[in-house]
Amino acid sequence: MKKILNLYKEIGETPLERLNRFRVENKKYKNEKMSYVGRLDPMAEGILLVVIGEENKNRTKYLNLKKEYEFEILFGFETDTFDLLGMVKKIFDKNINLNEKIIKNVIKNFKGKLIQKYPPYSSKTVRGKPLFEFSRDGRINEVEIPEKEIEIYKLNLINLKKISKKRFLRYIQKNIYKIKGDFRQKDILKIWENKLKKIKKTDFFMAKMNIKCSSGTYIRGIANEIGKILGCGAIAFSIKRIKVGKYLIKNSIK
Repeated sequence: MKKILNLYKEIGETPLERLNRFRVENKKYKNEKMSYVGRLDPMAEGILLVVIGEENKNRTKYLNLKKEYEFEILFGFETDTFDLLGMVKKIFDKNINLNEKIIKNVIKNFKGKLIQKYPPYSSKTVRGKPLFEFSRDGRINEVEIPEKEIEIYKLNLINLKKISKKRFLRYIQKNIYKIKGDFRQKDILKIWENKLKKIKKTDFFMAKMNIKCSSGTYIRGIANEIGKILGCGAIAFSIKRIKVGKYLIKNSIK
């Protein structure tokens, strides 16, 4: 029996759902103590490391491993979660002029050690409650959002392209309902549908990037900050974790 598993978490699954799916599919692990090390958001996919049995004592070692992601940033929008699974706060409906040179100049600011605030919708605990509870109750302004030091070793632009409004909406409709539980899915989808119908634009800029970073880095937080610097808003459209320490996505158990 393995001490650590490299599982592939699909879009729509929570880490716990992925862990439980593995137990169902692999009966010999049914009664073993298992825990995942390092969360992935419901809309994210990729590597989820799971420690088994006595290896749970070494969780910190795995939690601190460096991470690598491929992710896409959609420009022109802001949401309360910094990704697609959030309520739309602002839409920049005016023409946005972006090119690779502009984006490369901006992401130069995201190298080395940085201070990053936790997203308002995150599991970081403040006053005994996760931040997302304050956000959902409309009380996020009552608490000081904590911050932490992260390190970005590499952040590269892979390409810049456009996505049509039609394809964008299909992607949201397809993936939001993969998520179980109460994540405000119905309200969020309704808002996206209504907002997009009113937008005159037919397509939007989207950048694909690769990042190598320290543990605990919020990729959707990076997307949000890039949008702020550019002045046009940005959210994480997709996030895929492709490497954790020595563990590669090509070896993940699907």
